[in-house]
Amino acid sequence: MYGDDEARVPTHLWVMAQVRRCNDSGQPAYVLRKGERMGGLVLLKLALLDGTAKVLVQQRDLDGRLGWMLAKGDGPIPEPDADAYIARTTDRDPDLWVVEVEARDGQNPFEETSV
Repeated sequence: MYGDDEARVPTHLWVMAQVRRCNDSGQPAYVLRKGERMGGLVLLKLALLDGTAKVLVQQRDLDGRLGWMLAKGDGPIPEPDADAYIARTTDRDPDLWVVEVEARDGQNPFEETSV
């Protein structure tokens, strides 16, 4: 799945570093669910603090690079719908990590970082 020359940080270290980075900058972030330590993908819930959220998933492109895409809808969705989607997704994929970040602006703080 990954090229031999690709230096890959284990998911658990990357997630914890991103959560710490967010919290250190004053943006609350929480690990809601721990997945596979070495190579699990990450699902990100951006809580907009108005009753809505965006749900983003990590996906690899054809060249193996990680990126983020909206998992549900084309913008913010009601937070209960986001939580239900996350529950269904983690039931299907036990390796998945789930991180919640409070982001009034809806911007993904993990956008410039990858596993």
